[in-house]
Amino acid sequence: MVETVLLVGVVASIFVGFNIGGSSTGIAWGPAVGAGLLSKVAAAGLMTFFVFLGGWTVGRNVMDTLAGDIIAIEISLAAGVAVLFFIGLGILIANVFGVPVPTSMTTVGAIVGLGLATGTANFETIGWIVSWWVVTPVLGFWVGAVVGRYIYPELNRRVQIKASQGSLITLDRSGSLPRPALGPNSTYGELAGTISVLIIGCYMAFSAGASNVPNAVAPLVSSDALEADPAILIATVAIGLGGFTIARRTMESVGTELSDIPLLAALVVMTTAATITTALSWIGIPISLVMASVMTIVGLGWGRATRPITAREAMRGETDTEITTGALKAESDTPVTKIGEEESEEVLNADDLFNPRAVIKYVSMWIIGPAMSTLLAYGFFVVLPGVA
Repeated sequence: MVETVLLVGVVASIFVGFNIGGSSTGIAWGPAVGAGLLSKVAAAGLMTFFVFLGGWTVGRNVMDTLAGDIIAIEISLAAGVAVLFFIGLGILIANVFGVPVPTSMTTVGAIVGLGLATGTANFETIGWIVSWWVVTPVLGFWVGAVVGRYIYPELNRRVQIKASQGSLITLDRSGSLPRPALGPNSTYGELAGTISVLIIGCYMAFSAGASNVPNAVAPLVSSDALEADPAILIATVAIGLGGFTIARRTMESVGTELSDIPLLAALVVMTTAATITTALSWIGIPISLVMASVMTIVGLGWGRATRPITAREAMRGETDTEITTGALKAESDTPVTKIGEEESEEVLNADDLFNPRAVIKYVSMWIIGPAMSTLLAYGFFVVLPGVA
């Protein structure tokens, strides 16, 4: 009987990890794949490797929090399987709405529901986690806003990251030994930009592993049904499988609804979001990578758009000056105006940066996802207390 329940639990973990891989791979590698800097297969391979590194190292801290700090008792095997079911249900609901699921928040919600039903919830730890859920979007927004207002325009003028026709690197066979050389249309700037994109993509994948690997297996680790090491391997394989399959479509479409931003802006967002997520995972906070990414995009666009007015006017909304979120998408050779000066026509005519309705939908899911998993888990364990 125990073996059967464990088997069901492993299948549930694989399902959760598979869906995590589908969404996280697109977030981490969508910009690079869209820019033609590497193939989907290569992106999925790099994703799998760095997810494993993130889960094996920093992810253990999050695993400890999910498995033993949110409630005062160990999660039994049967309860762990039920919790994984509610996590999977949260993912399914988010997929129906077409938004990346806040998996970490949904996981915490399901475990909190178990704790409330059994009277074992650790409210101090829960409060600490939720406080970071409030701080993270604010932090992401303001980091993006500062970069967008004071740094991005000049950075966009100086740095161009794009893929030229032909191979980036070729082999020069003119000498006695072949040696690598730039392709016929490549430049050192393109080479440096490509390497930067790949490094940041790997960093994003590492961050995704640190925050998401524990979500797929922590309920089973808490019950001692699985040791941490094999559990991390199972989660990695599941996430990698999602990266090689359903993520192919995600990598094509990522950013088209929320934002259609240049590759340079995407790299700023990825670096900021990955840093916030990795830092919080290091101290054991289950956090959503999507949360930091979305609010950094919004902040970056707001900061760039408010350059024509003073900081005081921007904060108070006291201005008649025309500002546009399309400023972030202005061409790199567009003149950079000083703060307080009106933007050029090229900037004012740029397309909109983000869809406000999409932002509202994402934020709504951050509230609905964990709340629903908490209520469903609470109701389940109240009706069936023997499972806990």
